[in-house]
Amino acid sequence: MSQNHRNLLLATAFVAATGAAFAGRQSAPVQIANPLRVSLFANGSTHGFDGVVQLKLTNNSNQIVKVPYWQLPSSHLESSLFQVISAGRAAAYTGPMVKRGAPTNADMVVFQPYETKVVSVNLSKFYDLRGGDASIRFNSVLQGAKTGTGANVGDAAGRLSVLQTAPLRIWLDSESLKGGVSNNAKPGSGGTVVNGVSFVGCSTTQISGAGQAVVDARVYTENAKTYLNGGAAGPRYTTWFGTFTNSRYSTMQSHFVSIDNAMDQSAGQVTINCGCNQSYYAYVYPTKPYEIFVCKAFWTAPATGTDSKAGTLVHEMSHFNVTASTNDWVYGQTGAKSLAISNPDQAIDNADSHEYFAENKPAQN
Repeated sequence: MSQNHRNLLLATAFVAATGAAFAGRQSAPVQIANPLRVSLFANGSTHGFDGVVQLKLTNNSNQIVKVPYWQLPSSHLESSLFQVISAGRAAAYTGPMVKRGAPTNADMVVFQPYETKVVSVNLSKFYDLRGGDASIRFNSVLQGAKTGTGANVGDAAGRLSVLQTAPLRIWLDSESLKGGVSNNAKPGSGGTVVNGVSFVGCSTTQISGAGQAVVDARVYTENAKTYLNGGAAGPRYTTWFGTFTNSRYSTMQSHFVSIDNAMDQSAGQVTINCGCNQSYYAYVYPTKPYEIFVCKAFWTAPATGTDSKAGTLVHEMSHFNVTASTNDWVYGQTGAKSLAISNPDQAIDNADSHEYFAENKPAQN
């Protein structure tokens, strides 16, 4: 991510929004103090909406606010920050989904007191838009966002603020879409197949390390599937996915059946691509199974255990639409545990929660 991408951002007015807290088990969200406000409107062409939206983000406080760049809109999305209904169905996100560690100062976008930042986002490059009635909403969790004093943007109970707009209804003109769905994926081709896994751009050492990670990940997913099929909802389940309900439990059972089946794919269908030089662990394109791009943090991670090579593969495998179609609501064990308490519905949709449940470190029953 270039500094330009990190410094870009956000938008111009029309649908006012507030920072709402994770709601826990309540029907209406608890309002948590959030110095940021975001608003959203659609670009228009001579024919109609062309897929480009603009957002304005304003710091309404007298303090500096710092936000990890991936939680803010930019010209190059690295997570699904918009909820888009197009032609009566949820528009598939086609951009990258990334596993990353805790943000550093270099990852932060800085908002000076009362500063406003504006950016345009071409949604047609990141979502499968189709002509007709559309509903668009920006929705991002502010994990790791801080004020100038170093305080987290949230509340004393550890609940995280979200930055969101109301849904924007618009008529989408298919002939006016700019660019169309695209991404920077470099599809693996001509890879070396070892033990049923295809490796692209990998050295002999990398093939050995990533190959063992696949073996270990298969152990993790088989164990997780067996646990869930046993009907248990002990501390291991509730720590990562929250209070038991039949519906959520059934969802997790189906997720790990699909993830385990995908990890066991033979004939080179699972592809490890070693061509990533970014600092994070890995990323995938959720509409393009089963290619996983492993990055710098992957190679320094432990083989198994918390935030391991094997766990990273479970995390990324959960992102594919054909497996669990997970999002990245929060990162890290602390964030995942808080999410399980405050919003179990998001916990069962969170990739790191799937990873930590599979890694089971420290072990729980």
